[in-house]
Amino acid sequence: MLDRSLFALALLGSTPFAPSAYQVADTLPGPDGAGWDYASIDASARRLYVAHGDAVTAVSLDPATPATSIGAISHGHAVVPLPHGHLLLVTSGRDATARLIDTVTGAERARIAVGKDPDAAILDPSTGHVLVMNAEAGTISEIDTAKAAVIRTIQVKPALEFAAIGRRRMLFVNNEDANEIDTVDLVAGKTRAPIALPGCEAPTGLAYDAKTDGLIAACANGKAAIVDASARRLVSLVAIGGGPDAVILDAARRLAFIPCGRDGVLEVLSLDAPRGVTRIATVKTEVGARTGALDPVTGAIYLPTARFGPLLPGTKRPPAMPGSFHILVVRPVARG
Repeated sequence: MLDRSLFALALLGSTPFAPSAYQVADTLPGPDGAGWDYASIDASARRLYVAHGDAVTAVSLDPATPATSIGAISHGHAVVPLPHGHLLLVTSGRDATARLIDTVTGAERARIAVGKDPDAAILDPSTGHVLVMNAEAGTISEIDTAKAAVIRTIQVKPALEFAAIGRRRMLFVNNEDANEIDTVDLVAGKTRAPIALPGCEAPTGLAYDAKTDGLIAACANGKAAIVDASARRLVSLVAIGGGPDAVILDAARRLAFIPCGRDGVLEVLSLDAPRGVTRIATVKTEVGARTGALDPVTGAIYLPTARFGPLLPGTKRPPAMPGSFHILVVRPVARG
């Protein structure tokens, strides 16, 4: 795939925040471990967190310091920094729990039973609660973190992936098996009609843009599905690389980023292009870099990955080589 990362993004000329290009600027070594999943940044604390095997990888960003491991989980998926109390909520996939972990000491403050195979989790800014998507159970656990308790369980359907909250507290959740976005009215606690995604296979990553009331879903068949959230319809499909697992929104700079781990690229999409959401650049990264997190202060994107050995018989993914886990730092290039 053509690497256009060092070319100017002409479509962004009218956007005051937009940089001219992006490139891999640094690599941060990390602790060894099993696979990794979602990453999050606590902008106020200036720390990056990655759900990494049976622990959380933590990196201080200003200045960047060597990564450390905190907490104990069982095949972590999502890590959600909480706004108060130096706490993280981490989903623990193999034992159907969500754990509250102290970011200073690494101690476990609480262990909360949720549905089977808890995967993605997001903070609901309206309530301060965390919503956990239980992939195999097909349910959503709403957790009051102050009480360390599930206060509501909403039945949806199995194969739930990442989620986003739109207007009027409407929750949108990718359904990997049904090739659709399931919807939940969080005020009423009831499911609504799903949004079909024809041409999008196995959607995983999802982001919501409040300015346009639009959704972007990353699809396993090399497409990004662009959705009008109010109209509940697919608007277009944008070609991207293979193996995406996240959509990272930079609302201030009016960009979205989709890391594609199979092809080792980061796709850059303009949210305000004249003809709608459009891919405007492809940054070469590394194979395996399929999730990540945005630092809203600097505009840098952090992508966890590793080096891989040969594919073993009977497996779907090649194993990560011991000691090779690291985090790529993709930074905007200043105009000159």
